[in-house]
Amino acid sequence: MKLANPAPLGLAGFAFTTWMLSMHNAGWFAGDAVPMVLALAYAYGGTAQVLAGLLEFPRGNTFGFVAFTSYGAFWWSFALFVQFFAAKVPAGFIAWYLFVWGVFTFYMWIATFRANRAVQLVFLALWITFVLLAFGIWFAPVLTLVGGYVGLVTAVLAFYLSAAEVINEAYGRTVLPIGPYQQAA
Repeated sequence: MKLANPAPLGLAGFAFTTWMLSMHNAGWFAGDAVPMVLALAYAYGGTAQVLAGLLEFPRGNTFGFVAFTSYGAFWWSFALFVQFFAAKVPAGFIAWYLFVWGVFTFYMWIATFRANRAVQLVFLALWITFVLLAFGIWFAPVLTLVGGYVGLVTAVLAFYLSAAEVINEAYGRTVLPIGPYQQAA
């Protein structure tokens, strides 16, 4: 029995929610855009990614299981934090939250060295995004804006990979290349 690939679902949920939050971080929209980001964080970024992660488990994909369930939990924790606790937490602690997600993303990026180029680029861009957002709180607010723009790049890369996985499977051939990993001789 062939199982459907859950990765495009998780990637789309991640990309859409990341795009919306990154527009806010880049300064395109003020705080009044936050409720839409929270709704996406719960419903699509959070729930769809956790579902995708759980569906990776029976496929034996440890990386997909850990990545999707973890980032789905990130979106849930982010939405809960913003909705209920943001005013009560020191900014420096929020920076640590973002930085530690950056640490997690860094070692997940290292694991992508055994995956295709598109996955590698998504995780590299996401790692840079987390670091810039943390540094924006610690050192210079302009880095938050830069992190917002890198987050937009991250979202575009994830959207592309999601589209490539769906379209390539539908056509039974490579329509959108993802740069398959090629092991050195």
